[in-house]
Amino acid sequence: MKPSQLEANHFTAYPPLARQLAVNHLLLLRQLPVSFLPLLLREVIAYDYKFPAERLDLDHQFRYLEALDPGQLRQSMAPFAQLQVTSDVESLDWVNAPGLFSEQLSATLWKTHQIETFRSAAVQYVDKMNAARKDAPLSTHRLGIVVIGHGVKENGQPVFRKLRPHGVHYAKVDDRNGYETILKAVAARAARYPEPFAHWRVEGGSLDSFKADGLTSISYASLTPVRAQLQSRIQKAFESGTGSEALRTALAKVRPEDVGLHSDALNHFELSLLTEGSGTQIFSTTFVQWSAREIWRRAQPVTLLARFTERQKEDASREMFLETRRTPQLDPDGSLVDAEMGAYYTWINQQRLTGAAAAKFLVWFENQGQALVIAPGMQKGSTSAAPTPLAKLIGEVS
Repeated sequence: MKPSQLEANHFTAYPPLARQLAVNHLLLLRQLPVSFLPLLLREVIAYDYKFPAERLDLDHQFRYLEALDPGQLRQSMAPFAQLQVTSDVESLDWVNAPGLFSEQLSATLWKTHQIETFRSAAVQYVDKMNAARKDAPLSTHRLGIVVIGHGVKENGQPVFRKLRPHGVHYAKVDDRNGYETILKAVAARAARYPEPFAHWRVEGGSLDSFKADGLTSISYASLTPVRAQLQSRIQKAFESGTGSEALRTALAKVRPEDVGLHSDALNHFELSLLTEGSGTQIFSTTFVQWSAREIWRRAQPVTLLARFTERQKEDASREMFLETRRTPQLDPDGSLVDAEMGAYYTWINQQRLTGAAAAKFLVWFENQGQALVIAPGMQKGSTSAAPTPLAKLIGEVS
């Protein structure tokens, strides 16, 4: 089917909001090339389960495209229209399975050496679309807090090495009741700036009894039943010789209700962390790092707290995939290495969002008397040896 042949009834299988969105913009969809349209529909079909920030992004994309006159639209889509798409890919059900089409298109572009042309076209398109956007001001500055070193008894190596050039290292921090202090500060921000999915907490272990209105919390441990089911599927795929691309396609088809979750925005997100991330099913540190990345990218919150805890030791793959059925041996020192790099990546991903110039970031070496703060006006690459309460640092960044 050609895009020009699209009718409203072709979207009957879409969730309600996604179906209405597609029908509302049907005239535009008919004008888009087949090498571009399914990529847009991949976002549309998930509209009901997207976070508010993601819906705003997609709504803006439609406004941008529909504001172009016919000549400008053709010019914008010309680089995509010139791509050669094989007939077997073009004949896929790209309306109801746009994700599968996207995978097959990517493989075709690589095989036919068109991937760089596509990337160039995509970058140019996104740059122009973003230039036409006027974002509403944030309710407050973005704050990222990362906690590392859980379970570490002694550490003779310098910490925060990647982050030190960008902030102030506090070498003598009074961090009694440190995590409780952080949780209260995050809860206070959620109360001051109440917005859906604007404040997040990610735990590498289990969630405690701490609750706060407006704070969205996820944890590695709470998803153990889901991870167990996915681990079993992945292990069976490996044993049967299933290729990585086929495995990825199979995981993409798993629905929340297939693994005991509800079909809402948060559960869809949690499932995506485990089906789209590599290693998120078996390593808690990987889960926290990937979760932080995806939360910044998708929910675009103003507050993110990510706490790394001990992951299991590396072992033969079969043993690691049995993690939910046995008590794994933990590796706090190796986890610290993961967490340090995870903290660095979390800061980098925070910097990619709007308001980066005003954003603040704190990383705390749990119960070891060390922290690092990155904030406007602070002396980069410096160290403070003065005794400093953790509560004071949190107050400065909050």
